[in-house]
Amino acid sequence: MKRPKLSGLLKFVAVMLMSFSVLLLFWIASPLPKILAKPETKIFEQVWQTVNDNFYDPKFNGVDWKAMREKYKAQAAQTKSSQEFAATINQMLSELRTSHTRYYTKEEPAYYQILGIFVPRSGELQKQLPKFLPKGKIEYTGIGAFTKDINGKTFVSNILDKSPAAAAGLKIGDQILSVDGRSYQPIQSFVGKAGEEVKLLIQRSATPSSRTEIAIAPKNFDAKTMFIDAQQASIQTIQREGKKVGYIHIWSHAANEDQQQLQSEIIYGRLKDADGLVLDFRDGWGGGDVNSLNLFTAEAGPTVTSVSRNGKKYTYISQWKKPVVMVINEGSRSSKEIYAYGFEQHKIGPVIGTKTAGAVVAGRPFFMEDGSLVYVAVADVFINGNQRLEGKGVAPDINVPLPLEYAQGADPQKERAIEVVRAAIK
Repeated sequence: MKRPKLSGLLKFVAVMLMSFSVLLLFWIASPLPKILAKPETKIFEQVWQTVNDNFYDPKFNGVDWKAMREKYKAQAAQTKSSQEFAATINQMLSELRTSHTRYYTKEEPAYYQILGIFVPRSGELQKQLPKFLPKGKIEYTGIGAFTKDINGKTFVSNILDKSPAAAAGLKIGDQILSVDGRSYQPIQSFVGKAGEEVKLLIQRSATPSSRTEIAIAPKNFDAKTMFIDAQQASIQTIQREGKKVGYIHIWSHAANEDQQQLQSEIIYGRLKDADGLVLDFRDGWGGGDVNSLNLFTAEAGPTVTSVSRNGKKYTYISQWKKPVVMVINEGSRSSKEIYAYGFEQHKIGPVIGTKTAGAVVAGRPFFMEDGSLVYVAVADVFINGNQRLEGKGVAPDINVPLPLEYAQGADPQKERAIEVVRAAIK
């Protein structure tokens, strides 16, 4: 009497096992679970949602943002490297046609530079930072060179003052071919090599015979201080036909320290005795206010002279009323563009170079679960109440191109600025 029951039980178990096997095979064959299982999918969703919740325009600049999610989700899940994944995310973000909206990973210097700018000003980011950078330091190992890819080739577009790249004699326009025999990567090429010598293979002209090898020792850059250090190192007094032309490169315009240093150097520092001034606002970062324009636009105030016991006099003048020019390029963005606009509006001095980036909205970085960043445009920006520079930029008064490929260090924009301000000195 018990055997039929046992036989029935065995049949039931057999059917269940077969059903489970079929379901398992279906699960393995189905692409959906594979997509859901990938960590990239979780980051993709977090990026999409962060933009969905914080982008300044609820209409997403006319883009169907939900459709973009469906368009790129499977593509992101099928990527085979972090570089491919980041490229897919940024392709999706580019559909919004808005600046200050980009995805960054730890493989990019900009990742650390953005954190170096925003972390000191954000309590929320300060709390999150230790999770992703356990030492609490926002730093990376590099050589201090900005690069630009043109037709699949990597060219040096600018160099931080007194950086390893500058010390080694790397020049604007050099093509970087390899680092220690491997393809150039701005972060990975130098990881763990701070203070050690690496070999850069570069090419200085269109002919392969111009290839040469440069020995260079990377350093650890503190992203909180690197730009103000480079700004301070950039200061020069250039003698031209008996005239003293002061020069300073404003690498970052996002922190009060950068603008305070400019004011300090102009009023009572190394630039105060110059007969004219060149303000270089090319490349780097924007992001700050433009209060320092008052140095050039304010009416001349009273001079204050102090006399010490030994009779030595020092006169303090709170405005710059001598000739000044500004240099811009397509890497000048955000508040740097507002500054250029103000220069032209108030006729402070000629603006020289090429048209700015047209990247004038307010952005904010957000940490993703894996420590990557999505930078989101969180507010629109208007000048004088109704003038929008986003997507337009500021054209210079004097257009001076800088052909980058194999420029061999030539800087016609800076040279033209020096000559224009020298000619204006009485």
